Amino acid sequence: ALVFSMFMVRPSPLCVLDEVDAPLDEANVHRFVSFIKEMSARTQFLMITHNKASMAAADTLVGVTMPQPGASKVLTVSLQDAVQHAV
Repeated sequence: ALVFSMFMVRPSPLCVLDEVDAPLDEANVHRFVSFIKEMSARTQFLMITHNKASMAAADTLVGVTMPQPGASKVLTVSLQDAVQHAV
Protein backbone atom coordinates (compact mmCIF):
# COMPACT_ATOMS: atom_id res chain seq x y z
CA ALA A 1 0.00 0.00 0.00
CA LEU A 2 2.86 2.38 0.77
CA VAL A 3 4.51 1.88 -2.62
CA PHE A 4 1.24 2.44 -4.48
CA SER A 5 0.41 5.55 -2.45
CA MET A 6 3.80 7.00 -3.46
CA PHE A 7 3.05 6.16 -7.10
CA MET A 8 -0.26 7.99 -6.87
CA VAL A 9 1.50 11.15 -5.62
CA ARG A 10 4.53 10.91 -7.90
CA PRO A 11 4.13 8.33 -10.67
CA SER A 12 7.17 6.63 -12.13
CA PRO A 13 7.33 5.57 -15.80
CA LEU A 14 8.20 1.96 -14.82
CA CYS A 15 7.55 -0.36 -11.89
CA VAL A 16 8.79 -3.95 -11.50
CA LEU A 17 6.71 -6.18 -9.23
CA ASP A 18 8.09 -9.58 -8.24
CA GLU A 19 5.53 -12.13 -6.97
CA VAL A 20 3.59 -9.45 -5.04
CA ASP A 21 0.33 -11.32 -5.68
CA ALA A 22 1.58 -14.62 -4.23
CA PRO A 23 0.14 -14.19 -0.70
CA LEU A 24 -3.23 -12.92 -1.94
CA ASP A 25 -6.39 -15.00 -2.16
CA GLU A 26 -8.39 -15.11 -5.40
CA ALA A 27 -10.72 -12.21 -4.56
CA ASN A 28 -7.83 -9.94 -3.60
CA VAL A 29 -5.86 -10.91 -6.70
CA HIS A 30 -8.76 -9.63 -8.82
CA ARG A 31 -8.83 -6.36 -6.81
CA PHE A 32 -5.05 -6.03 -7.17
CA VAL A 33 -5.16 -6.64 -10.93
CA SER A 34 -7.94 -4.05 -11.33
CA PHE A 35 -5.85 -1.53 -9.40
CA ILE A 36 -2.77 -2.26 -11.54
CA LYS A 37 -4.82 -1.79 -14.73
CA GLU A 38 -6.10 1.54 -13.42
CA MET A 39 -2.58 2.71 -12.55
CA SER A 40 -1.14 1.50 -15.86
CA ALA A 41 -2.47 4.64 -17.55
CA ARG A 42 0.53 6.47 -16.04
CA THR A 43 3.01 3.70 -15.23
CA GLN A 44 4.19 0.65 -17.14
CA PHE A 45 4.21 -2.42 -14.91
CA LEU A 46 6.45 -5.47 -15.35
CA MET A 47 5.03 -8.15 -13.12
CA ILE A 48 6.75 -11.43 -12.36
CA THR A 49 4.05 -13.90 -11.35
CA HIS A 50 2.87 -17.49 -11.44
CA ASN A 51 -0.73 -16.54 -10.72
CA LYS A 52 -3.06 -17.47 -13.60
CA ALA A 53 -5.51 -14.62 -12.88
CA SER A 54 -2.69 -12.06 -12.99
CA MET A 55 -1.35 -13.50 -16.22
CA ALA A 56 -4.80 -13.48 -17.81
CA ALA A 57 -5.11 -9.75 -17.13
CA ALA A 58 -1.79 -8.92 -18.80
CA ASP A 59 -1.46 -7.44 -22.28
CA THR A 60 1.72 -9.36 -23.09
CA LEU A 61 3.30 -12.44 -21.56
CA VAL A 62 7.05 -13.07 -21.67
CA GLY A 63 8.43 -16.44 -20.65
CA VAL A 64 11.79 -18.16 -20.60
CA THR A 65 12.15 -21.84 -21.45
CA MET A 66 15.12 -24.15 -21.82
CA PRO A 67 14.51 -26.54 -24.74
CA GLN A 68 18.08 -27.87 -24.44
CA PRO A 69 20.34 -27.82 -21.39
CA GLY A 70 22.24 -24.52 -21.35
CA ALA A 71 20.19 -22.89 -24.13
CA SER A 72 17.47 -20.52 -22.91
CA LYS A 73 14.77 -19.25 -25.23
CA VAL A 74 12.57 -16.19 -24.62
CA LEU A 75 8.94 -16.44 -25.74
CA THR A 76 6.64 -13.43 -26.08
CA VAL A 77 2.88 -13.70 -26.56
CA SER A 78 0.47 -10.82 -27.06
CA LEU A 79 -2.85 -11.92 -25.61
CA GLN A 80 -4.80 -9.68 -27.99
CA ASP A 81 -3.10 -11.31 -30.99
CA ALA A 82 -3.69 -14.78 -29.53
CA VAL A 83 -7.42 -14.09 -29.14
CA GLN A 84 -7.66 -12.82 -32.74
CA HIS A 85 -5.94 -15.97 -34.06
CA ALA A 86 -8.19 -18.23 -31.98
CA VAL A 87 -11.42 -16.71 -33.32
